[in-house]
Amino acid sequence: MEYKNKTALITGASSGIGEVFANKLAGQGMNLILVARSEQKLEELAKQYHDKYGVKTYVIVSDLSKENAGKEVKKVVEELNLHVDMLINNAGFGQVGSFIYNDLEQAHGQIMVNVSALVDMTYLFAADMEKKREGAIINLASTAAFQPLPKMAVYGATKAFVLSFSEALWSELKPKGVKVLAVCPGATATNFFEVSGGFGAKNMRTSEQVVDTAMKALKKGKSYAIDGVGNYFVANLPRFFPRQLITKIAGRVIKPSK
Repeated sequence: MEYKNKTALITGASSGIGEVFANKLAGQGMNLILVARSEQKLEELAKQYHDKYGVKTYVIVSDLSKENAGKEVKKVVEELNLHVDMLINNAGFGQVGSFIYNDLEQAHGQIMVNVSALVDMTYLFAADMEKKREGAIINLASTAAFQPLPKMAVYGATKAFVLSFSEALWSELKPKGVKVLAVCPGATATNFFEVSGGFGAKNMRTSEQVVDTAMKALKKGKSYAIDGVGNYFVANLPRFFPRQLITKIAGRVIKPSK
């Protein structure tokens, strides 16, 4: 798919991986629909991309943890008379700590953003892509998708869902001309750990590296991509060692920051 004069919709576009996706795609001539909760930051970025690259930019302020948020986003896109050629479901968050001691609303919010909104957005925009027999969907999963994650039980489970869901859709939509990719980063230098209340890992990958991995994998038509050699090794450990052992090790590594 040629990117110039096409349109990408990116959730979680105000920072981190989403912001890098937006900058890279705008640099290749793609118009952008930026979705996040922070209106001021989105407006600043939209102006920046427009001024720098000459692309059209649109801002949709949305809290994807709310019921039917995906439908509201789709409604605005239709009102703008836009067609989404590339959907990047990047929005997501995690919470560190023992499940039964964490806040239930936070757990529910993770499921709404990481799973429910992602499914809704994919459903609503994939049909339009299928009609044109062209399009791409990138879903942000995680290396957490490959094994249970004690002290981040809900987050790990949501990312396992994203990986399975994306791989299934890859098979369903490939004959229709629509690419689907699950990107699986490990620890990445974003504000994720500040939001989650978790530790900051050493030797973290950058958002730029994650986006480069994603774009290369999308071009090759892959169903999923693990960012970084070290992360690829860790993600495949459950294939060679007992799952209970891997789960225990993961539980020892992940510690709340407070």
